Amino acid sequence: MRELKIGKNDAGQRLDKFITKALNIPMSLLYKSIRLKKIKVNRQRAEASQKLCEGDTVQCFLADEFFERGKKVGFSETPEHTKAQLSKMNFKLDIIYEDGNIILVNKPQGLSVHEDEDSKSNTLISYVHSYLYSKGEYDPDEELSFAPALCNRIDKNTSGIVIAAKNAAALRIMNEKIKAREIKKFYLAAVHGIPEKKEATLYGYLIKDSKTNTVRVYDKNPPKGAKDIITKYRVIAKNADSALVEVELLTGRTHQIRAHMAHIGHSLIGDGKYGINRADRERGYKYQALCSYKLIFSFETDAEELDYLKGKEFSIPKKDIYFTKDYF
Repeated sequence: MRELKIGKNDAGQRLDKFITKALNIPMSLLYKSIRLKKIKVNRQRAEASQKLCEGDTVQCFLADEFFERGKKVGFSETPEHTKAQLSKMNFKLDIIYEDGNIILVNKPQGLSVHEDEDSKSNTLISYVHSYLYSKGEYDPDEELSFAPALCNRIDKNTSGIVIAAKNAAALRIMNEKIKAREIKKFYLAAVHGIPEKKEATLYGYLIKDSKTNTVRVYDKNPPKGAKDIITKYRVIAKNADSALVEVELLTGRTHQIRAHMAHIGHSLIGDGKYGINRADRERGYKYQALCSYKLIFSFETDAEELDYLKGKEFSIPKKDIYFTKDYF
């Protein structure tokens, strides 16, 4: 028998959900074990739907093979690292803001947020884990069902602000606020040409082609499966042949800004996927000129433990974004 103690980040979950994250056990065996009292809570018979509280203990009368770790929240797209691996990661995070619940990190271009075909360990979330481990705020051996996780994501070759949650409550609340569009996200982009309208709200439909990892935008009569998109922009500076625009994402779809601006004839400088960037590369633009530079926590409903963030704004100074040098 092994006993698992419910910590702060485990509390509030159903018993079955907790077990699937904490242990490597087939679902059929999980429910059978609960029914046969091989899994108990506080040494009492339990139900699969029972909510766990901090300080509870879960007794598991199971074979040792099932105690290999399951999948923690936050590890669905990145591998779990040992403490030795975390201690060896040498990457200095550019932290814009940090408190006991969240971190806002300025992700550089070229760094993946999660594991992909090219990046296994050298990812933003891995570096966040390493940073928190070095501060004594995260121990992978102590957490049973949670690991610090990213609340939003941006493309590998886009720079800017990414939110990371340090605990389960912060992750839940942030995910709810993002879904409810109570966090405003603003980007800076350098585009080819100068938009005729100084500011506009663009409406359309977007559909993704998984084979080419590209998207297409339609103004009307979208194909089946297309999703609606709303992109708001305003020109804030310009020169002879390009413009610097601020974009507010009112919906957050794959490649939305890049594809929508290209659709109206103003592809991003350096973007070879939705424009032609041969000349841009000669000018030093290796990636698309796009940065997620500002967040506003515009909470309209109760944010519980994160209510202190209501109304707060965080941004990267325009002068610190490399492609703005041509406009200021």
